[in-house]
Amino acid sequence: MADIKNVAVLGVTGSIGSSATIELLENPHKFRTVAVAANKSIDKLAQAAKLLGADTAVTGDPSLEPDLARALDGSGISCGAGEAELVRIAERDDVDILLCAIIGVAGIRPVISALRCGKTVALASKEVLCLAGELVMEEARKSPGGKIVPVDSEHSGVFQCLAGRRPDEISKIWLTASGGPFRKWSKEELEKATCADALKHPTWSMGQKITIDSATMMNKALEVIEASYLFGVPQEKIGAVINPSSVMHAFAELNDGSIISQLSTPDMRLAIRYALSYPERLPGSVPRLDLAKLGKLEFEEIDDDRFPSIQLARQALSLGGSAPCVLNAANDIAVSRFMKGEIPLPGIWHIIRTVLDSHTVEHPDNLERIMQIDAEARLAATAVEL
Repeated sequence: MADIKNVAVLGVTGSIGSSATIELLENPHKFRTVAVAANKSIDKLAQAAKLLGADTAVTGDPSLEPDLARALDGSGISCGAGEAELVRIAERDDVDILLCAIIGVAGIRPVISALRCGKTVALASKEVLCLAGELVMEEARKSPGGKIVPVDSEHSGVFQCLAGRRPDEISKIWLTASGGPFRKWSKEELEKATCADALKHPTWSMGQKITIDSATMMNKALEVIEASYLFGVPQEKIGAVINPSSVMHAFAELNDGSIISQLSTPDMRLAIRYALSYPERLPGSVPRLDLAKLGKLEFEEIDDDRFPSIQLARQALSLGGSAPCVLNAANDIAVSRFMKGEIPLPGIWHIIRTVLDSHTVEHPDNLERIMQIDAEARLAATAVEL
């Protein structure tokens, strides 16, 4: 029993949370789930809490707490609501690992709290580092025992490639992209792309927002920002390349020209399992990668003219401070406007560029100001006319 780690899952009803549920159920000898949280999917949240044997379930929306209480009635599982309850989960003495897979800003305070308490954070929420990367990584650096283990397949790949290597050995780290559904589309065709077209991802099954981000390459752009914070490298030492099969998730280019890569079946459960079990590795039920059947590895350069997302991310990182937060916020609003049919697909990049170019960079030292900047950028993105 001493080897069992207690886990809390924030975002248990999403795609990452659903995959994490499978991994937790497959490894009851290694993990015990003590708390789960989600935003609005109350029935799924209650079902996950019961299935995983959690003692606590929390909804991020206080107005839904009565619904959650009804869904849990008779189960013996306690319920709560709101950000303060998410933070309380993160600070529980019996939580060893906080898996944060919440979409949006709601995961930032729980992550900071968990790090301050010396816990392991298995991080899947992009907003945590894109909005508050400097603050979060500072907490990780100064916290005794607190650490972040990435859950994104690309960052997990980099994390594994860099294991045991000195910073001076690393020439460049590389992230890979599938290319999404528009990999072969021309600029003229992209002007006519619909939301339905953007949601037809060739290799990954994800939520709508992240699938559209993948189609615009903004998902990779946000990952470049995350990687800069996670691994402490400037944007010029982070590369990105298309691997259509999505089996090579990342590679590290060493100072002697050697390349160390991480390959596996494109299944998020592998990265989730490694983040939960780190520094151990656990066997699992995900099919093994058969290189002979794969036959070949293909790579393509990313066309920055058709997909300017990564260049926008590099601009934000070069500006530093609040710029990555502004980029993320503007993208959120732009994607929402695209999904509503208000703008064409290339309008997403226009909105991001307009908001980023008009922003006066700040270097906030508190989360309250970061959240204000996020809100201001969202209003600005809403007002951009095409």
